[in-house]
Amino acid sequence: MIDLARMKGVYVDASRQTVRAQGGVTWAELNRETQLHGLAVTGGVVSTTGIAGLTLGGGIGWLMGKYGLALDNLHSVELVTAEGRVLRGSAEENPDLFWAVRGGGGNFGVVTSFEYRLFPVGPTVTGGLIAYSFECAREMLRFYRDFTASIPDEHTVAATLVHAPDGSGTKLAAVVACHCGSLAEGEAATRPLNEFGSPVIAPLGAMPYCQLNRMLDDGYPKGALNYWSSRPENPPASPDTV
Repeated sequence: MIDLARMKGVYVDASRQTVRAQGGVTWAELNRETQLHGLAVTGGVVSTTGIAGLTLGGGIGWLMGKYGLALDNLHSVELVTAEGRVLRGSAEENPDLFWAVRGGGGNFGVVTSFEYRLFPVGPTVTGGLIAYSFECAREMLRFYRDFTASIPDEHTVAATLVHAPDGSGTKLAAVVACHCGSLAEGEAATRPLNEFGSPVIAPLGAMPYCQLNRMLDDGYPKGALNYWSSRPENPPASPDTV
């Protein structure tokens, strides 16, 4: 394993609305620098996640409804091959390599820096976590299904069944949300969520984007060795290969 954790450079070009960050940067560190200029890019739902692994695997996040995945907003990468060659990948330079590293999963080298397109976001957005007793889960999930059928692109909403954040082990049915448009639009968009049922944790409201990006961190403490993937590592064989 090659550890890039000490490579922490972040360089924001506010006039071009881009940022270049080295491979050891976390989303908390990237957001801290870009939010100084009221800018952001899609990146994770846990702030301690590294930008490298998340981006090369796709890159979900609170802004994806409006701005797509992290890799959709990747301008270029700097990559070191096994032979020690330093290459730049972009739409203009080594385009095949640039295509391959964006979610392909192949081992083409070590990406040491990433350049992203940024968008005007924050520094205050509308969102948070709202939760209900586990007995309300069926009703809440039906409401979530109907509510999300017509929400605007600025509104990213997810429903989940979780344990209470206080460590008690209490089961909850929760909704997490981020509206990255104006605060007035965000208040209107989240009003149905705030008015539904009898939540035990509420309400959604205005908060700094950096704070929203940290709100799930306690559920994924350092050392937990979490690994998420959108596909099984060993998918079952199809009938014609058995």
